[in-house]
Amino acid sequence: MSDVNQEIAAPSTPPHQFSVPLSATRRGARLARLLATEQLRAWGMPLDPARLIVSELAANAALHGRVPGRSFRLTLSVFRSSVLRIELADTRGDRLPVSPRATVGTPAESGYGLLLVEELSDRWGVQCGPVPRKTVWAELDLPAVAVCDADPHG
Repeated sequence: MSDVNQEIAAPSTPPHQFSVPLSATRRGARLARLLATEQLRAWGMPLDPARLIVSELAANAALHGRVPGRSFRLTLSVFRSSVLRIELADTRGDRLPVSPRATVGTPAESGYGLLLVEELSDRWGVQCGPVPRKTVWAELDLPAVAVCDADPHG
């Protein structure tokens, strides 16, 4: 195969990617947080605020995105060594999250989780499709690590 064909055939997956389906239950949401924590540790990345965001999005997927007999999917990806993307995909594409800013000033019993996600993440949003799926995502800009400047002796 020529070099051009190899470039075309090369997968475009990020250098760090983790994806797992989980049951759309409270137990599945808890497992999402635990698995994300372990994966971030394995990659040598800071745990917070990423695990808090995973916790909120997974709880929402289990509570609001639940369809009996269907799971949700947690995906963590690192792009360009500078952006961590957290995705929670569920099969309730007909129920989209409401922006927390749209409900500010209105008394509510729930909905504060997305406000937390908005405050902790650098960007977040919702991607619809393929039907019946939706993916709620959040991105964190990772701090630059100055390995050359680190003094191993303290």
